[in-house]
Amino acid sequence: MRRLHLYWPHLLLDLARHRSGSFPPGPIVLGGQPWTNGTVLDADPAARALGVRRGIPLGAAHRLAPEATFLDPAAELDRAAVEAAFETLAAFSPGLAGVVDPGDAAFGLIEVQIDGLEPLWGPEPVLVERLVAALRPILPGPPRAGIAGTRFAATVAAGLAVPGALVAVDAVDTVGAVGAVGAEEATSGSELGAEAAFLAPLPAGLLTPDQDIRARLARFGLRRIGAVAGLARTALVARFGEEGARIHSRARGEELEPFRPRRMPERVVLALPIEPAVSELEAVRFVLRRVATALGAQLTGRGLAATRARLSLELDLAFAVRGTPSQMELEQRFPEPTADAEAIERLLFARLERMPPPAAVARLELELAGAEPAAGQQLQLFVPQAARGARLGWQLARLAMTFGEEVIRRVELADPEAPLPEHRWRWRSVSSGDSGSGAIR
Repeated sequence: MRRLHLYWPHLLLDLARHRSGSFPPGPIVLGGQPWTNGTVLDADPAARALGVRRGIPLGAAHRLAPEATFLDPAAELDRAAVEAAFETLAAFSPGLAGVVDPGDAAFGLIEVQIDGLEPLWGPEPVLVERLVAALRPILPGPPRAGIAGTRFAATVAAGLAVPGALVAVDAVDTVGAVGAVGAEEATSGSELGAEAAFLAPLPAGLLTPDQDIRARLARFGLRRIGAVAGLARTALVARFGEEGARIHSRARGEELEPFRPRRMPERVVLALPIEPAVSELEAVRFVLRRVATALGAQLTGRGLAATRARLSLELDLAFAVRGTPSQMELEQRFPEPTADAEAIERLLFARLERMPPPAAVARLELELAGAEPAAGQQLQLFVPQAARGARLGWQLARLAMTFGEEVIRRVELADPEAPLPEHRWRWRSVSSGDSGSGAIR
């Protein structure tokens, strides 16, 4: 899975400054007044230089920086700003993660799953430029951007980037607008993978937030992540317990935290405008293929497969016959759960061939729903085409689209031991309970 992290280290303070237009001179502490029981949510560089840190009591912050200006938080406004950012990013990717609670330490970090998005928005650097441009009116200041295959590596990459720059880790090397980080090691062909090669030259203290473990790693002479990755897992577990296992996995570039999107994973949806509107089915098919590819890659990256699809077409009525509806929707159940973009595109296009849009298409939206964990299939050793049953289901579904579901049927065994032969089997619809035929509204 490819993860993009957009990181605003002091988003709360940036939002407060953006709302007020200017701050008074001197140290600034955000979180409330020093006589309240709250804690520090953010602080500017002048206050941090005096020892003020996020999470300490406001009274303690006042003792460290008595001359500081203490600002009350605006939690609802901050939450609304990040929610608006998520809504904007949803137009680019259905895979988004992050928190909207200003009191959460992860506030200011937005995670985007970018698998399969290159055909839609361009290469990764171009995609990041598009996302940053879309967020510019919503969140103040350019974010730091990091791309990697694991959450930890993406977080580190974003932390190493300067505002407005990108550090990306791929299968070959490490590149970014701020320059390569450990590029020599990353291109050495490390058998641990690109993430481990990228992390190897960095300080070992990044592997854990525990200050005691950081100090012990330094005492043992383990100052670089690559040195930690070279140790046996059992040695780290013996010294540090469960945290030692996590440190070892992070150092080796292994994923510890599965991607958990903000919205339920049972559905993913993407839409693309078509300018100018097109009436030829092949042109619609081209857009459908790109969107299906992106959504299929998103499901594959999460280990999911969809059971049904909904295709929504917005129609351009400028040259349409009076009374033509403005929207057309198709719903299709799949013969089996799938994330195969080509199979999805073929099945939906067969529906479009059977019932073409009555006007030019101006926007296409595809939703894959009913997602569930993808199940593998055990292939038989000496029998070719072990998956012929699944392929037959897809062929029958496409034939039903062409000739009609009332014509194409399949046989299902009901009771093989029934005395009468006609009771041993029954006809069954190819759609297997498909609730969606084409609907125009």
